Amino acid sequence: MRSDSVKCGMQQAPHRSLFHALGMTEEEMKKPLVGIVSSYNEIVPGHMNLDKIVDAVKLGVAMAGGVPVVFPAIAVCDGIAMGHIGMKYSLVTRDLIADSTEAMAMAHQFDALVMVPNCDKNVPGLLMAAARLNIPTIFVSGGPMLAGHVKGKKTSLSSMFEAVGSFAAGTMSLDDVTEFEQKACPTCGSCSGMYTANSMNCLTEALGMGLKGNGTIPAVYSERIQLAKHAGMKVMELLEKNIRPRDIMTEKAFLNALTVDMALGCSTNSMLHLPAIAHEAGVELNVDIANEISARTPNLCHLAPAGHTYIEELNEAGGVYAVMNELDRKGLLYTDLITVTGKTVRENIAGCVNRNPEVIRPIDNPYSATGGIAVLKGNLAPGSGVVKRSAVVPEMMVHEGPARVFDCEEDAIAAIKGGKIVAGDVVVIRYEGPKGGPGMREMLNPTSAIAGMGLGSSVALITDGRFSGASRGASIGHVCPEAAVGGPIALVEEGDRIRINIPENKLELAVSEEELARRKAAWVPRKPKVTTGYLARYASLVTAANRGAILEIQ
Repeated sequence: MRSDSVKCGMQQAPHRSLFHALGMTEEEMKKPLVGIVSSYNEIVPGHMNLDKIVDAVKLGVAMAGGVPVVFPAIAVCDGIAMGHIGMKYSLVTRDLIADSTEAMAMAHQFDALVMVPNCDKNVPGLLMAAARLNIPTIFVSGGPMLAGHVKGKKTSLSSMFEAVGSFAAGTMSLDDVTEFEQKACPTCGSCSGMYTANSMNCLTEALGMGLKGNGTIPAVYSERIQLAKHAGMKVMELLEKNIRPRDIMTEKAFLNALTVDMALGCSTNSMLHLPAIAHEAGVELNVDIANEISARTPNLCHLAPAGHTYIEELNEAGGVYAVMNELDRKGLLYTDLITVTGKTVRENIAGCVNRNPEVIRPIDNPYSATGGIAVLKGNLAPGSGVVKRSAVVPEMMVHEGPARVFDCEEDAIAAIKGGKIVAGDVVVIRYEGPKGGPGMREMLNPTSAIAGMGLGSSVALITDGRFSGASRGASIGHVCPEAAVGGPIALVEEGDRIRINIPENKLELAVSEEELARRKAAWVPRKPKVTTGYLARYASLVTAANRGAILEIQ
């Protein structure tokens, strides 16, 4: 056992004295040490219940003959961090989480790990750590929030943000906004639509790193506690069989995850996280392959914000495994891959039927023949741009309009809410990328303001920042190269015509190459927005969005 290096032999007598200080018995020191990485805190609604999940995992580990030892991981609530300086600190925590988990696991030589995450950057951060450490590991999330109920209709956090835009447009009263505020988020758990947290928890199942229901069983269900106990027991089996994350997270597993991503209509943030996790697993995952996978993968689910169904309904319909079973009917998955169940994908999904064809469309009757995400390229985005195609209305799939250019999110929001953006415009928000932000802020406030102002079917938004999974509409993010490094988005001028063609995966600036060259020669880099602390260090190390915004010494 790895933990023998801190428990066995005369040289380890001082180490054992410290285990005794923990109250550990001689009997416990003969058993495997299993680290339980707890993301519990009291500021993130998706994490306030994780103490109960962790307790259940501990029971499962102990029942199966291991010694559970809890240590923490941080997490930011993207909703609370949204629209102010706090959002600069969201994506950057992904690497803090991976690094700190690596440090704790290596310093204390755990034999195996159970990761207990739930929200946006917390899940990929721990998946990155699992791939990097490569010791037997299983995931069990805290589960999704139940949908809210306002005026007889289900709702969620994205509706809450759009309500603010509707109030600014004069189409919603203060009393109605207050009702939304009080009822949109009724329980603990990750917000109830197919936003980033739920996307990544579902993709954890698709990757093979979580048990059935990891992404969909609601946080408040007792079944979630049972799942946590089973995860604790199962990690001991993984340890016995020496099944490790890199045995599971292979290139084919990532292709499966991308395929499920397309079918579910996941958050565009998955295009940042999957390449970053793959990088840690030693797999090169170029986001360009997303279009190839999308071209052959039907979009089967329109969960909020793309539609009016929620994660609880996906769970009732059969969950991720039922979606995978539909995909397998057309041979779209690699099914001979090992997973944390100790079984193959084929064995896992066998018999997992689709119980609701309105929530999970059958493979022969999809919402669309192509997947939920598209990667766009062109002279405005030579590296790439990403859009959640399944959340774009038909009339905006092809669009051309004048650029309305803003060098930060706040200025764009002021213009939108001030009525200065009109139908046909293409809002450009730049200097918000991984380096330029720094931290690549989510743009849920401006996208929600556009929707709330009634412009969702006539205005596009393009940014080198990123979007919340709660964003909808013709919202194209991750544009790279970003403005801070002199990418073409830095050269756009007010009134330039921008052409968007999502079916053809194109994003073009209608300006000649000669004019762009002239602008490029005159371009002067901006001074960094942040020059001290973690954000400054992050900006100096972070790579482009199409590489997953991974950190590298440059």
